[in-house]
Amino acid sequence: MFEKDLTVGTLLDFYGEVLSEHARSIMECYYCDDLSLGEIAENEGISRQGVRHIIKKAEADLRFLEEKLGLAARFARLREAAGALQDLVRDMQQSGTAETQVFSERLQACLDTILKNA
Repeated sequence: MFEKDLTVGTLLDFYGEVLSEHARSIMECYYCDDLSLGEIAENEGISRQGVRHIIKKAEADLRFLEEKLGLAARFARLREAAGALQDLVRDMQQSGTAETQVFSERLQACLDTILKNA
């Protein structure tokens, strides 16, 4: 059985542009549009085995890039740290003085900027 590794969808978001247009299109059909191998094969005019081969090769390419560059893992760590900071800001806003309120609002604005650009 050919199981979907949904983490590949994240890798596709980060590194999909380095794949050929054909491979990227097939990967998007499979991971984003949730089409079956048979549906993709019919749309592309190739065999199911051909689709599976393209997907497996593209997955390996995406994993190789992540292993070398680590952008998706870095992004996940950044989002996790930002989430923890947001929890702290929320705690400060609920229990703080007027001075900590101003500080927490400035901190929240910085976090919003980071998350918007991440």
